[in-house]
Amino acid sequence: MDERDTAAILHGDVLSDTLADEPQLDVNKEEPGVPTTDVVRPPVTCSLPVSVEPVLFLSMFSLTLQAPLSTQYLWDRISEDLGYNGSKRSECGNSSAPPDPLQKEVETLTAHWNLYISLGGFSVGLLVVPLLGSWSDLAGRRRVLILPNLGLALQVIVYLVVMYLKLPVVYFLVGRLLSGLSGDFNAVLAGCFAYVADISDRRSRTFRVAILEACLGLSGMLASIIGGQWRRAQGYINPFWLVLATNLVSALYAFLFVRESVVPDPSAKLLTTRHHKAVWHLYSSGGSSSEAGGRFHRCKLWLYTLCFFLVVTVHFGSRELYVLYELSSPLCWGPDFIGYGSAAQHLGYLSSLVGLKLMQHCMEDSWVALVGLASNIVGLVVFSVANSTQLMFTGYGLCLLFMTSTPVLRSKLSKLVDPSEQGALFASVACVESLCYLVGSGVFNSLYPATLHFMKGFPFLFAAIILFIPAGIIGTLQCLEQRRDQREATVS
Repeated sequence: MDERDTAAILHGDVLSDTLADEPQLDVNKEEPGVPTTDVVRPPVTCSLPVSVEPVLFLSMFSLTLQAPLSTQYLWDRISEDLGYNGSKRSECGNSSAPPDPLQKEVETLTAHWNLYISLGGFSVGLLVVPLLGSWSDLAGRRRVLILPNLGLALQVIVYLVVMYLKLPVVYFLVGRLLSGLSGDFNAVLAGCFAYVADISDRRSRTFRVAILEACLGLSGMLASIIGGQWRRAQGYINPFWLVLATNLVSALYAFLFVRESVVPDPSAKLLTTRHHKAVWHLYSSGGSSSEAGGRFHRCKLWLYTLCFFLVVTVHFGSRELYVLYELSSPLCWGPDFIGYGSAAQHLGYLSSLVGLKLMQHCMEDSWVALVGLASNIVGLVVFSVANSTQLMFTGYGLCLLFMTSTPVLRSKLSKLVDPSEQGALFASVACVESLCYLVGSGVFNSLYPATLHFMKGFPFLFAAIILFIPAGIIGTLQCLEQRRDQREATVS
């Protein structure tokens, strides 16, 4: 078993006894990011193997419970301010009725406020996340799992104050900025994936990453079902108290139970340019591994990062429009159907995990990613023309494998760099993911109101077209790699 896996499972005293029988490593050859001394213990020890899956599960649960409720709250507050009292219900009953101009104004303002809030939070996070990700290589992963959850809890406190006091919705932006300063949810993602890279080997990494992605789906599905029904029964405030509690429990779990996967350096500084330089060096030189692969290796690093950027931008950009699309005519869904739809969407995380595991037995990871992209493209095309509840759920069904592409891309990027460069890599991936939120929110929340007059589902069709780009890149790189392997085998 790899020493990192042993360190993640065994107690510190057991690990020390095991290492005592082995030759001692030269401290000058210590591999960064891999513990070669006793594992740093959390305040509470647990006999079971403890990893970061519960941290990601709880953080994603709070995010998924909060996101659609925030959009619906904005819709209701803006409708109240404009005097829109639900005339969309009559429009739903009469498909031949002309569009309600007041409803269009509510849709436009809600989309714009979603855009402002997302841009504010993610623009700040774009600067903070790479700092925290690279800093975790020196200071330890646990801090990067705790701080963002506390920031997310602070954001929820601001939202609750707005709801209790009926303050202007601009204060939602204040809460979002406070969360962005602590790294937001993207910092939790960076810390969790870096932790898994620390304790897994190359062979199992793709599936371990897919397990983390499945945790995102399982928690999202559960939160979606609970959120829709709970909001219908008791309004907005009580569900947001659960969001606050979940963020605090996630931070507490990371503090009490998660063991460090790297040896913390007490002198590590957060506010330094060294962290950004490490990310820049990785992509400018291709990392240490590029010495063997040359320019082709560096190109693959850039191209897979571009694929990841496009895929995640489509995921997050289109996901922000689902609730808005379903609230308005001709669907006019209530909170219960919105919850079911979001649950069906997150079910794709679990079905993608099962599909990835099965397809890995008969095809390469690249072809698995292409199957996932095909599933996503077909589903988005159906969403673009969906004018009934049955057709909307058909689109969700066709997207059941849409999440097989992102774990494959994360794993491929991780395998392109040395173990000593994993922290810088996942810092850059976290930075890219923050940029995906920023670009996705900006493009799709602006595109939706701009295209309402000629095709309401055009943003989904636009997203499907974009996905053809990463599909072509992944397929081309896989064919080139296979040809290169065949030439090397022939020469040898």
